[in-house]
Amino acid sequence: MKLSRQFTVFGSAIFCVVIFSLYLMLDRGHLDYPRSPRREGSFPQGQLSMLQEKIDHLEHLLAENNEIISNIRDSVINLSESVEDGLKSSQGNFSQGAGSPLLSSKQLSLTDNPADCLFASQSGSQNSDVQMLDVYNLIPFDNPDGGVWKQGFDITYQSNEWDTKPLQVFVVPHSHNDPGWLETFDEYFRERTQYIFNNMVVKLKEDARRKFIWSEISYLSKWWDTIDIQKKDAVKSLLENGQLEIVTGGWVMPDEAAAHYFALIDQLIEGHQWLEKNLGVKPRSGWAIDPFGHSPTMAYLLKCAGFSHMLIQRVHYAVKKHFALQKTLEFFWRQNWDLGSVTDIFCHMMPFYSYDVPHTCGPDPKICCQFDFKRLSGGRFGCPWGVPPEKINIRNVESRARILLDQYRKKSKLFRTTVLLAPLGDDFRYSESTEWDLQFRNYQLLFDYMNSQPQYNVKIQFGTLSDYFDALDKEDTTNRKNSRSMFPVLSGDFFTYADRDDHYWSGYFTSRPFYKRMDRILESHLRAAEIIYYFALKQAQKYKINAFLSSSDFTTLTEARRNLGLFQHHDAITGTAKDLVVVDYGTRLFNSFMNLKKIIGRSALLLILKDKHAYDSPSFDTLLEMDLQQKSQASLQYKTIIKLSEEPSCLDSETLEPTLTSTFSYSLSFINWGVFWTLLTSEERGIILHYLM
Repeated sequence: MKLSRQFTVFGSAIFCVVIFSLYLMLDRGHLDYPRSPRREGSFPQGQLSMLQEKIDHLEHLLAENNEIISNIRDSVINLSESVEDGLKSSQGNFSQGAGSPLLSSKQLSLTDNPADCLFASQSGSQNSDVQMLDVYNLIPFDNPDGGVWKQGFDITYQSNEWDTKPLQVFVVPHSHNDPGWLETFDEYFRERTQYIFNNMVVKLKEDARRKFIWSEISYLSKWWDTIDIQKKDAVKSLLENGQLEIVTGGWVMPDEAAAHYFALIDQLIEGHQWLEKNLGVKPRSGWAIDPFGHSPTMAYLLKCAGFSHMLIQRVHYAVKKHFALQKTLEFFWRQNWDLGSVTDIFCHMMPFYSYDVPHTCGPDPKICCQFDFKRLSGGRFGCPWGVPPEKINIRNVESRARILLDQYRKKSKLFRTTVLLAPLGDDFRYSESTEWDLQFRNYQLLFDYMNSQPQYNVKIQFGTLSDYFDALDKEDTTNRKNSRSMFPVLSGDFFTYADRDDHYWSGYFTSRPFYKRMDRILESHLRAAEIIYYFALKQAQKYKINAFLSSSDFTTLTEARRNLGLFQHHDAITGTAKDLVVVDYGTRLFNSFMNLKKIIGRSALLLILKDKHAYDSPSFDTLLEMDLQQKSQASLQYKTIIKLSEEPSCLDSETLEPTLTSTFSYSLSFINWGVFWTLLTSEERGIILHYLM
């Protein structure tokens, strides 16, 4: 196959030489024309002279061209003979045991299967209804004033639109808890998050109609370790009766641009394994309301993890407006390379500016803010539009219900069904028991009134994210035409995110590169430690090495995995947290890095020891060291340099002798500053030393 490629290259070269030579001939012939003007009466003789001169010149150039082609042909023949001789020589050497035999030319050649490259012959996702590359070309990005919905447009409706099918509204209470941002993970937990969980257990039990969703397992795990059995049973009971739902279930809500897919998968597995072990549940729906842009890779990972639905929020405001106009805010997200539909996952895009209460009930934040009952007059903060909420009572319930229902109806006009999602929450909400009472009691009064009025044609309730998606699936199944869903298929990504004007969130792609690099290094060391620890553990179990079995290495591995997972948070690896929080992340990564080096060293030591029971001796604990060193979380890493003295040094091969029958290869790197060195091995042990000078 290599020879064929070489002949092709040389043939192309010959063709180019011929064309170039002909070009020179014509060019030189043109330049050799007589420059004196033609005189009257001398034309025939001058023409013949010029023609004879041109023929002679062409003959000379053709002779040169033939000589060049002959030389190229001889070079190709000599090259092909040398390659064949080299192959025979290599095969002879390898047959004598110098290395692995080379594959024959037949084995090297690969059979081309047109189906293998079918995806390349077709544009990605030809059967997608929406391709984001096309959408970005269509949008003018002019950002006109849309009225009360500044980044959108005015929404109108007819009051009788829901006469045949009532509007079904699911209000979903939630609390977004960043595992570090303005404060560290531990500070947030100590000051806010633990109280959210404590109140959740009590307040949800007071009324079976109340619902709540939670996402970040890092916080749930930390709280779980501090509570008694009664609270744990209460949480399990809330999960069983559907009042509490775990959404996504990753260790954090990760960034989707700077994080490596290995770490994304790892933090998702860590969260799901914790849920399975402690609660016996598996999340069904994805919830990503704060990552700064959204990647199809995350959608694909969720699909592979068994999810069928997901929700996203931070998308360029112009894209949201375009989707709202086309009613494509809900779609099946398909990978660009998928020519079928196996990667499809249903996705809901929140249409407005943010995930807080003022931007989730409808297009007018001034109105929606009046239904965030934590902002009642006399509280710590109110509505920036100057109109505070009102407590719901028998005197104002009708007017307030009409105002809220108007927002729900307008929001529903952006979607293709009569099922509507209305999140109810914000950052670190429901940390106080008073907020649970204010939100749930006032909303329940509104719900009861709306549901009791047939002329409103609305059915409204608290719900979880999966409650909403289940109702949506039911309506989609009912309204399908020719087995085709009413929702479009989309392919592409949602980068770069902008929340207003030209405020593009792209700086975090490269900010704090030191910690982004540390993240990648810890990823590689974590994977290496997990692999080598597994093999060492099997040896320890086989030979009953109690010193290894009783160590805390497994716990240390888990801690490192969780610290790495914590750093995938969308305010951690992005570099958008405060300096003191970044230092906390860096300290966690550094401590895990140092611990993983010890695990790798101890595991490697056990594997290479001929006498496994010698591991019990504490003197072996620091025998092996990694070559990559780092003094603190803020310092650069450097390679370990072993300085040799003039006295001969010896590394006992007894220590390094493999105990298994497999062939091992060890690679040593030496930097030589004019010092003569010799490596000696015992040939009778079957050790072969290869060295390069």
